Amino acid sequence: MTDLEVALAAAAAGAAAIVGRRPGRVEQKGPRDLVTEVDLAAEAAIVAVLRSHRPDIPILAEEGGGAWDAGTRWVVDPLDGTMNFVHGVPWYAVSIALERDGVARVGVVWEVERGVAWMADDRGARKRQGGAEVPIAVSTTADLGSALVATGFATDHAERAAFYAGRVERMLAEARCVRRLGSAALDLALVAEGTFDVYLESSLRPWDVAAGALIVARAGGRVTDDRGDVLGGARPSPLASNGLLHEAALRAFVSDAL
Repeated sequence: MTDLEVALAAAAAGAAAIVGRRPGRVEQKGPRDLVTEVDLAAEAAIVAVLRSHRPDIPILAEEGGGAWDAGTRWVVDPLDGTMNFVHGVPWYAVSIALERDGVARVGVVWEVERGVAWMADDRGARKRQGGAEVPIAVSTTADLGSALVATGFATDHAERAAFYAGRVERMLAEARCVRRLGSAALDLALVAEGTFDVYLESSLRPWDVAAGALIVARAGGRVTDDRGDVLGGARPSPLASNGLLHEAALRAFVSDAL
């Protein structure tokens, strides 16, 4: 199996552990950061597939931790959008990336309820739905006033309410409209396929963005941090766009970026 095939098989196993289930026990990792037994079951299913096919590659996973310092590693979010899942909002995903020598090479975002998968490797970015797989590309929107912009709020949103409100205010003033759907991985996938033109969020984790950022890049878009620098670190703050709007989005939405 290729690395992408392994990632797809692992994502399918994770999604199978989630679909049709409802959360029973809900625990708080932080005041607004939830984990359920379904997150844990999905992660176990994913890790089992990855270890079966690539036992030599360490894993960094949201619930289990792991390979923080490894240059070559799998980066796994077993259920991106746990808050949606807990509250019955059917919009959440499995996200799996493979990084080699510090560079993402494979990415899969698998939307659980519909079984839609976005994927990328060195051959480009594709979307699989209903058995059909098609290439995807970012939008061609060149005017920020015509852009559909996505955003999100990290678990510190109560403490930083004014910060987030200021960003949303600037988005509402400059863009056509703003959406907040509750899954960073899926927001990135929707930028990659051209549904969203721009996505901006702060203070995430590597497993939230590793796969989706690669998919955007392979679909012809651009991904940086929210100051226009290389995206990375333990708390990434991604700005993803179709490329045409990237500098304009930095100037309009991030007051101190440029």
